[in-house]
Amino acid sequence: MELDADRRLALAYARARLRPALEALWRLDATLGAVLAGGRERQVTRIRLAWWREALERLEREPPPPEPVLRGIAAHGLPGAELAAMTEGWEELLADGPLGPAALQAYAAARGGALFRHSARLLGLPDHPVEAAGRRWALVDLARRSADPAEAGAALAAAREAGKDPPWPRPVRPLGMLAVLAARDAARPGGLARQGSPARMLRMLRHRLTGQ
Repeated sequence: MELDADRRLALAYARARLRPALEALWRLDATLGAVLAGGRERQVTRIRLAWWREALERLEREPPPPEPVLRGIAAHGLPGAELAAMTEGWEELLADGPLGPAALQAYAAARGGALFRHSARLLGLPDHPVEAAGRRWALVDLARRSADPAEAGAALAAAREAGKDPPWPRPVRPLGMLAVLAARDAARPGGLARQGSPARMLRMLRHRLTGQ
């Protein structure tokens, strides 16, 4: 599963020795998103997410199956049982009817908060408070993915209330690069900017250099 243009650039600025494990983690998130994007029947999608949850949990006691993402997780010693909980965030999006504030926050925490927390751990700052930034990033990403204008609007509104970002020391600036784009997107009138655009790349590079 390919990463989006924003994450590819952010990944390129992680320390070389840490990059493979971080990429394995981010590819897991992209794969779980593809499960939802490709599912036409909600019950089938729930079954597929349950398979991923169980497969990640089994990595704690069994060799990985012949699946590239799972093999990447196992090869880098990532905590499969902890990562399995990320599926709960995606499951929130399968509820019947419009997503309410509680469901949006549960999704954002279980997906984005957890993804940023695990990423900060891999980047060497496990105690850095990145969860709020991760929640905002996940909400903006949901707005980008959603075909429902009302759902996208609710996600962006929730993103604007996600809390203030922390300072971004150099080791975790690959996460900061994504966080500043999410904050910019949440505040931007007239729709979300195209991922990989020159303006976004320049903003990410400025953050990489200055931490701002």
